[in-house]
Amino acid sequence: MNMLSKVEASWISGTLRTLWITAMAAPKVHLSTLPPEPVIPSKKPFKVELVGGKRYSWCACGHSKKQPLCDGAHKTKAQGLSPLRFVPEKDATVWLCGCKYTNNPPYCDGTHKQDFIVSAPLHEQSDS
Repeated sequence: MNMLSKVEASWISGTLRTLWITAMAAPKVHLSTLPPEPVIPSKKPFKVELVGGKRYSWCACGHSKKQPLCDGAHKTKAQGLSPLRFVPEKDATVWLCGCKYTNNPPYCDGTHKQDFIVSAPLHEQSDS
């Protein structure tokens, strides 16, 4: 049986400890297949006049500069999120969700009144 000397065992132990400490201190990489979370462009719904039979694309990511409708910003700022496309049956005045967390998209369901939205930071649009 091959026995390690105390010096060799100490060196191996110290090397492994250093590697362990280094690995634990390294920044963690989180890979996810989940789509990104939407940002909150408004904490109030948008009153919109819809035309029956017309196709609309409601922004689901929150990055559009044409809120509450999509301007394609998700393609660069929120890959994995897509707009909700819908066609109303008739002309109507509706309230479309501005916080992007409604449980009845694209329509407002009052979610913006919940603490997690009220206390969240409002997303500021940038020109980039």
